[in-house]
Amino acid sequence: EMSLQEVAKILRDGDIGILPIVEKGTSKLIGLITDRDIVIRAVVDGKSVTNTEVGEVMTKKVFTAKPDDFVFEVARMMGDKQVRRVPIVDNKGILKGIISMADIALEMEDACEIAETLEEISSGEAFWNKN
Repeated sequence: EMSLQEVAKILRDGDIGILPIVEKGTSKLIGLITDRDIVIRAVVDGKSVTNTEVGEVMTKKVFTAKPDDFVFEVARMMGDKQVRRVPIVDNKGILKGIISMADIALEMEDACEIAETLEEISSGEAFWNKN
């Protein structure tokens, strides 16, 4: 129900690039919005940022993981789906957190492996499908 302008202010003030959108009163994840979504799906089309609600331009097809999923499975999903962040939800779809490529990279020990993994995920080529 929030306007794009309100969401953009949250993104700016929090110095973040993504915001999960949850159902009012339940915290059930219903979508994601990024600064890019606002520009590509609203500003470019001439939509009013003050009169357009977040639900009109948010990403509704969201790839999620469960809190007990293995990190390598989440990293694989990121590569397969070409996403940099994956929301973590419980069995009822309640948002528990978000894991990013950077979170995974910070936990890896080998700096070369970190750089290579991030580059391959971002490039569009899934690194586990290479010959």
